[in-house]
Amino acid sequence: MSGHSKWANIKNKKEKADSARGKIFTKIGREIAVAVKAGGANPDANSRLRDVIAKAKAANIPNDNIERSIKKAAGEGDTANYESLVYEGYAAGGVAVIVEALTDNRNRTAGDMRHYFDKFGGNLGQTGSVGFMFDRKGIMVVEKTDSLSEDDLMMMALDAGAEDVASEDEYYEISTDPNNFSKVREELEKNGLTFLEAEIKYVPQTTTAVTEEDMVKVDRLIDALEDNDDVQNVWTNLE
Repeated sequence: MSGHSKWANIKNKKEKADSARGKIFTKIGREIAVAVKAGGANPDANSRLRDVIAKAKAANIPNDNIERSIKKAAGEGDTANYESLVYEGYAAGGVAVIVEALTDNRNRTAGDMRHYFDKFGGNLGQTGSVGFMFDRKGIMVVEKTDSLSEDDLMMMALDAGAEDVASEDEYYEISTDPNNFSKVREELEKNGLTFLEAEIKYVPQTTTAVTEEDMVKVDRLIDALEDNDDVQNVWTNLE
């Protein structure tokens, strides 16, 4: 989400995850709680939970932590009710921003969002103000290896129902319709693939370039948003 390559973003995100693992656990723990309350604690019967588990594994969260989160969410002791919210707005330089949040206090979260956008030269907009500039896509990222050719992966992914496979410098990016994401991901896992990322994203239709001065403000806004416990994901159209 910085101005660098996607590969740098992925590695940077993993480094951030390593240095702030507790916060990552908290965020994905909330997603697990929501998935369990919506569809039960059995992953075999809950595709949403299976998707969150795949996301957790891609973030290198140990299986023990995942199991504990599922048991906690399924137990009567977990009384928190999280609401899924999406905020839209513009960062400095006209960069479009979408923020996905899970919160047990929408007033607190809305106040935080307004504060961050105002502080770093942006403005929080209404629902739909930037969403039309993005497409929802299931995205799976696979690291390139000598044992996996682009042709083999393309055939495997398309057979599983994926829409496309893009080859970048050091990884492949598999994209799919959000409604087919779970099926495609599970089929590829059966074929032995592991993912650096596996989740449904907001993919920008076009990107926006900014000055160095605005880039500093955009990066600070993104950092502030991602540091907030209520925020699950931040998507931008930053070039």
